[in-house]
Amino acid sequence: MKHWFSKEISNGVYQRTLFFLILMCFNALVCADQNYYDLLGVSKEASNREIRQAFKKLALKMHPDKNPNDPEAHESFLKINRAYEVLKDEDLRKKYDKYGEKGLEDQQQGGRYESWNFYRYDFGIYDDDLEIITLDRGEFDAAVNSGELWFVNFYSPRCSHCHELAPTWRQFAKEMDGLIRIGAVNCGDDRMLCRSKGINSYPSLYIFKAGMNTIKYFGDRSKESLIDFVMQYVASTVTELWAGNYINAIESSFSSGVGWLITFCAETGDCLTPQTRLKLASMLEGLVKVGWMDCMTQGDLCNNLDITSSTTVFFPPGATLKNEKGDAVFLKTLESKEIYLEVMKYLPDLEILSDASLKDKVAHHRWLLFFTFGVNEKSDVLEYKKLKFLLQGEHIQVGRFDCHSAQNTCISLFVHQPCAVVFKGKGIEDYEIHHGKQILYDIVAFAKESVNSHVITLGPQNFPGKEKEPWLVDFFAPWCPPCRALLPELRKASKHLSDQLKFGTLDCTIHEGLCNLYNIRAYPTTLVFNQSNVHEYEGHHSAEEILEFVKDLMNPSVVALTPETFSELVNRRKRDEIWMVDFYAPWCGPCQALMPEWKRMARLLNGLINVGSIDCQKYYSLCQQENVQAYPEIRLFPDKSRTAQQYYKYSGWHRDSYSLRNWALGYLPQVSVDLTPESFKEKVLNGKNHWIIDFYAPWCGPCRNFAPEFEHVARSVKGKVKAGKVDCQAYGHTCQTAGIRAYPTVKFYPFLGEKKKSALGETIDSRDAKEIADILMERLGSLKSQMKKQKSSKHKDEL
Repeated sequence: MKHWFSKEISNGVYQRTLFFLILMCFNALVCADQNYYDLLGVSKEASNREIRQAFKKLALKMHPDKNPNDPEAHESFLKINRAYEVLKDEDLRKKYDKYGEKGLEDQQQGGRYESWNFYRYDFGIYDDDLEIITLDRGEFDAAVNSGELWFVNFYSPRCSHCHELAPTWRQFAKEMDGLIRIGAVNCGDDRMLCRSKGINSYPSLYIFKAGMNTIKYFGDRSKESLIDFVMQYVASTVTELWAGNYINAIESSFSSGVGWLITFCAETGDCLTPQTRLKLASMLEGLVKVGWMDCMTQGDLCNNLDITSSTTVFFPPGATLKNEKGDAVFLKTLESKEIYLEVMKYLPDLEILSDASLKDKVAHHRWLLFFTFGVNEKSDVLEYKKLKFLLQGEHIQVGRFDCHSAQNTCISLFVHQPCAVVFKGKGIEDYEIHHGKQILYDIVAFAKESVNSHVITLGPQNFPGKEKEPWLVDFFAPWCPPCRALLPELRKASKHLSDQLKFGTLDCTIHEGLCNLYNIRAYPTTLVFNQSNVHEYEGHHSAEEILEFVKDLMNPSVVALTPETFSELVNRRKRDEIWMVDFYAPWCGPCQALMPEWKRMARLLNGLINVGSIDCQKYYSLCQQENVQAYPEIRLFPDKSRTAQQYYKYSGWHRDSYSLRNWALGYLPQVSVDLTPESFKEKVLNGKNHWIIDFYAPWCGPCRNFAPEFEHVARSVKGKVKAGKVDCQAYGHTCQTAGIRAYPTVKFYPFLGEKKKSALGETIDSRDAKEIADILMERLGSLKSQMKKQKSSKHKDEL
């Protein structure tokens, strides 16, 4: 080693050797049998931002563009790219944590990546900016619904205009720091979030605030224009004080427990700029009034207050205005953040609840309590003094409880470290612990969600046993990001299902025995307990899918087939029956992804097609006998009255409920009638029935997609409205007479008694079967009412 690093070796050789060693280390890193977290060098509790930052560092060092002489560089980079693609995605990360790579078999294996320049300049533009908060899907709603004012930049890393805006957005964020929240959403990473917010161009800049409509910015992208725009929505005000309003303004605020921060502007010294005053008014909104006084025009008043030069003074509630008691605080800085922190120190602390008062307080009121272990805990931050004002609309009181003074109470609540807890006003057992970020906006969002939801924290004393009521229990670990992302969705779902089942969460880092009892091996695991039956939720982290899952449990749409019922119901089905069957294995990742979509599809096909599933792990012999080659395998067993075909196999790329439903509807016997010009005139225009007509062209793709949907309509309204189809390629004149200008076009031809039907009919602007059926039923109702009036009128005329 001494010889190797001797001074005779040139700098160039040394650098190449060192680079070679580093490269070998990285190659060893990715070639080793490591999991995705190890590959990126992050812990299992890493946030999306930390994962992105870790990947970026590795990408810049390991990219094949930077290592052209390494034959393994491409494969090595693919491994870390694959790890990143999985861990950044909430649902894929949950599957990976639960099943390892086996659970990702249906996912594309990350064979493509970007150039080195992309990772250097375009990747996560605002990740390293402290004043800009990069929001992902899991935290976006909590942030913008917190009550604070947010200005959010939706951008794409590939967008040149986004890069042009970036330096200005950074300057703007520094200028506005403390006044409003500045956010950024990477639409390259969070496509679903951006799509749900209607983002279709980049950059898109939006103002968000709870209780206010979302507002888009259309102005030019200079810092000054952005500031002018956003200041319109800053509700805080700075009051100019003078002899005529000074006493009344001060005393009025003091009487309601609110102090004053006043900057006096004299000939000498420095007073706060108008923008700094407004920034402080926003930062201290609801806590302290902010004002200013011009001592050059209000000289007598300033002299009376012993103000001789420009200065800024904080008057706590009840302070003497001339500061005879020394209770006013003279501030020696012009920086808004320093003034803010100094003033916050003098504001009242959170109410401290004792062990003796806790039970009584939480039995009658909603509380957000900070459990601490001594008075100098990090959780006892100055910003929490804002919470009483931010939560006043929800009637939530805010306080603190010291676990050092009442250890047994904290142990009984399973509080073992500093945290925020919401009590919902129904007693000490009806509470929920916050497991999110210890940031003001996240705590506000949690408190608002929690008090209005029906999720409670569980332990051995209240864990569901053999109660008659069903329970949904989420087994989680606080360090697990997918777990934290699921919790707000559980709260949303609980609001819709509170009369049908109870919701609880169990922390497996504390209650390891209970989690082991139910064989919990990955987080989050969500189970529904219905007396002796236990059902596991395998869907996405969304309230909508949880609702779908619970509805399906209460009213199952999919028949769980056995060898006996498969033979009886499917093989020996009635002549006019159709069955769709999913052959699956519980361990199969694609099967798990399909299951919620399969159940949703079954509900959409209710009454039209029977839907079943077969567990090929449990009934291996049956699946082998049926020659099932891979999982999941989807088969449709058609109507026996029209075909001798044994089954049709689904080979489509998409396995969502809508695609599967449309494929299945294509095998239903046609209910609609194919019309010619003669039958259209005779049956539709001159006949005595209501008709719904699909005007189409055989070459038209949307027409082919709509065809099964129209058959669904035909079945839905059978007996009330007749359904027909007109081929506009074959019968162009008929379609021209009907005023058809696009395909497909749906028209309704109602029977109006003696009144002749118009060839133009009534156009229905929908391609959804349920919506069309609803429109028709509503129209039939109004026609019936109209006909009654006409008969009544005719009868009167005859009399």
